[in-house]
Amino acid sequence: MEIKTIAKSLALAGMLGIVAIQFTGCGAAHTAVKKRNLDVQTRMTETIFLEPTEPDKRTIFVDVRNTSDKNMNVQETIVNALKARGYTISNSPQQANFMLQANVLQVGKTDLRQAQNAFDGGFGGAVLGATAGYAMHNSNTNVAVGGLIGAALGVVGDALVDDTFYSMITDVQIRERPWGGEVITQTQAAALKQGSSTNVKQDIKGAKIEWKTYRTRVVSTANKVNLDFEEAQPVLQDALGKSLSGLF
Repeated sequence: MEIKTIAKSLALAGMLGIVAIQFTGCGAAHTAVKKRNLDVQTRMTETIFLEPTEPDKRTIFVDVRNTSDKNMNVQETIVNALKARGYTISNSPQQANFMLQANVLQVGKTDLRQAQNAFDGGFGGAVLGATAGYAMHNSNTNVAVGGLIGAALGVVGDALVDDTFYSMITDVQIRERPWGGEVITQTQAAALKQGSSTNVKQDIKGAKIEWKTYRTRVVSTANKVNLDFEEAQPVLQDALGKSLSGLF
């Protein structure tokens, strides 16, 4: 009886291993097929509406900074997109009717949780191999071994088929000249820290300024199975250029 029991347990563990292989194979194949094409998405946290402008007044000063750890020529991409929409790039902010300032904060590989946070609940998924292994863990030692085999196979499947995301997060400030007769005043309050024990408060009121100012954040993602950065970088740049030029 003991030999028969051991044989049955081993047979059950083997069946669980086969099922895990099938689940892992199906999950990896599903991801590979579903994510075989590059998917690029760009979202803007706030919509900006600018006043319609005569063609001879479509001059813009562009200043794009990159504080991420990646070398990217984002300004050239944005400038080319603006030129395609009929804008003249000015080297002097005083002579321009519009000003576009942007700072690329982050560019790089991300995970599902970070992508969900960036898009208020976007991408997500489960590893079938690991789930199967966890679900089968409560019978006996040999069954647990089958579950561990399934979990291990799930890890191998993930290594071979990587559902890869890259993101680019950019803060944007746009300014436009006020129309004739408009007077723009600005009120600003700031709390500044000086060390760990001192706070400095500043209030600026009634300052007359020459620009109307708008701010937004642009988050772009690129997703594809086994995506590398060399493929993601140009499409992320183009997505940002298209998004920002579309505001003008």
